[in-house]
Amino acid sequence: MKRILNFWGVFMLILVTQSCQPKTSEEQQPETKTVHPLNFSVLASHPHDTSSYIQGLQYYDGGLYEGTGQYGSSKLILSNIKDGKSLQSIKLDESYFGEGITILRDTIYQLTWRENKVFQYTLDFKKINEFSIDKEGWGLTNNGQDLIVTNGSGEIFFYKPNGMQLLKSQLVTENGSPTYNLNELEFAEGYLYANQYTTPYILKIDPTTGVVVAKLDLSTLWEQARQLYSGAEVPNGIAYNTATKKFYVTGKWWPLLYEIELGQ
Repeated sequence: MKRILNFWGVFMLILVTQSCQPKTSEEQQPETKTVHPLNFSVLASHPHDTSSYIQGLQYYDGGLYEGTGQYGSSKLILSNIKDGKSLQSIKLDESYFGEGITILRDTIYQLTWRENKVFQYTLDFKKINEFSIDKEGWGLTNNGQDLIVTNGSGEIFFYKPNGMQLLKSQLVTENGSPTYNLNELEFAEGYLYANQYTTPYILKIDPTTGVVVAKLDLSTLWEQARQLYSGAEVPNGIAYNTATKKFYVTGKWWPLLYEIELGQ
């Protein structure tokens, strides 16, 4: 009888111990959200300078600002949307490869690729400061408070605007797996939109979780750009007009700038 009691005591102890064990990583993983295709319609197209290797695009206070790349030809440009011509520009030193741009509180910020520098300008293109950054620069935007940076990986990085102090990073996932090649960025209506380099896609990302919630395929626009200009490369460049709730998109050496409206 004592042996039977001991057996049941051990058995109950095992049950209690197992019930207190932490759940496996598989059990703790959040539910994977399906990435839905994001439809769009083209409202207008405008001429665009095919000498511009677009790295950043920003619509601000009625003007279209562009950051371009390539050593020896990187620029910051204010262009006319209707005809694509430059209204004002400043050329970077030949030792810099320009990348993403954004405008926060009437101040322009421009990334460089491998030079670990961020340039700060007034709206009339007067350089007022430069900061060091601890990684390659690819895409750049802001959420009204922080600068948000990509470096070609599957992460996004949040920085203080003055001094470029890293605040936090966020892994971006698509269907439960890490994404890759995050490039040019735009923050609009609480979401991040990111060109995925070498692909025709723009990813719509929840910046608080890093989850890709929808995906925009620009294949048709890319093909049209190549038909008009054989040197047109990948889509790159997203700008949002807060007044009209419409987007502008283009690409590297594209002959056209498209105004688009996103579906639901």
